[in-house]
Amino acid sequence: MRPQSVDEYVGQEHILGEGKPLRKMLLAGQCHSMVLWGPPGTGKTTLAQLIAQYSDANVIQLSAVTSGVKEVRAAMDKATQDARYQQRTILFIDEIHRFNKSQQDAFLPFVEDGTVTLIGATTENPSFELNKALLSRVRVYILQSLSEQALAGLLNRALSDTEKGLGELTLSLQEDAQAALLVACAGDARRLLFYLELAADFAENNVISLSDVESAVGQKIAAYDKQGDAFYDLISAFHKSVRGSDPDAALYWYARILNGGGDALYVARRLLAIASEDIGNADPRAMQLSLNAWDTFHRVGPAEGERAIAQAAVYCALAAKSNAVYKAFNEAKAMVAKAPDYPVPNHLRNAPTSLMKEQGFGKGYRYAHDEPNAFAAGECYLPPELVQTRFYQPNERGLEKALKAKRDFLDELNRGSTNKRC
Repeated sequence: MRPQSVDEYVGQEHILGEGKPLRKMLLAGQCHSMVLWGPPGTGKTTLAQLIAQYSDANVIQLSAVTSGVKEVRAAMDKATQDARYQQRTILFIDEIHRFNKSQQDAFLPFVEDGTVTLIGATTENPSFELNKALLSRVRVYILQSLSEQALAGLLNRALSDTEKGLGELTLSLQEDAQAALLVACAGDARRLLFYLELAADFAENNVISLSDVESAVGQKIAAYDKQGDAFYDLISAFHKSVRGSDPDAALYWYARILNGGGDALYVARRLLAIASEDIGNADPRAMQLSLNAWDTFHRVGPAEGERAIAQAAVYCALAAKSNAVYKAFNEAKAMVAKAPDYPVPNHLRNAPTSLMKEQGFGKGYRYAHDEPNAFAAGECYLPPELVQTRFYQPNERGLEKALKAKRDFLDELNRGSTNKRC
């Protein structure tokens, strides 16, 4: 069912629709180096083959999984030979993100001098996976998961096509079975056709039913890769749901992570980060509950441990939110990185020796516990150059409201003190 012309190509209208530059280039028989980035089954390999077909070029196809520097060099020798006879060569590299730096460097000069036109296909973000030198010489096109409308069209074509599809079987597809197929394939055309072919084997009386689709699909294959973009997308969605105080969304994304084979303890670690970054002192119990959930997982195992992490996720989602500590710490680090290393004021230094005492170390230090409210009003603990600096700005939510009130009270004591050092 692989398309043989641009008109048969399904989806990606944002780059291949009428009037789009890539479509115009393809129909004109032109080609430039590019990387096609998108999820599996969205037509990356098919598009590369169509480009080669329309541009009348030889195609050298390599897989980054099975090809090394030796294979790349052999391919470049072949392309160099063909170039002498004015024959264009397209170098198509599937899963280009799996090529290491030395492998990418092996074909970079040939891309630069035009010996080959590179078309790479990847499911990973090329910004992270490709050398900067190579990335600067290609155009990145983002392919999107196919819409249900596009998939439905492909499904109907596969059922009716008598040459390449299942048309000779004169199959019909029940409405609920079609809906289930479209959901199960998750925007992946290749998976859709695979499930359809399996379901056709189970069909009775030339009718594909919902039970046939369920038998074909079996346990749903989750779109998840422990080191891929899907992994980071799910974790990002989970974090943002907790930050956004939506416990239902947090549980959904957590369940998706687990269903895809993800590590529950990774989620527990992320909850600890959330507890300090997004909740902070608005509810310090969030950090403790997250630690308890982690500990519970180790003590009782995954079945109950995953539930404990779910409990912590719900609590964190509904906890009062504050990023005041997160912002304050970042500001403090930024200031320290760019400001001079101011000396510690003498009154804050220890004086364990007589020489240090003679230098005035510790002189005038006021022991807070001996002061009213255990607070040395008017005392200064920052270098003189930074006396007016404020990093921590508590908000009016949760416990931080009380901390803000405490700070305001202490500020008032400082202003009224007759023993001011600052």
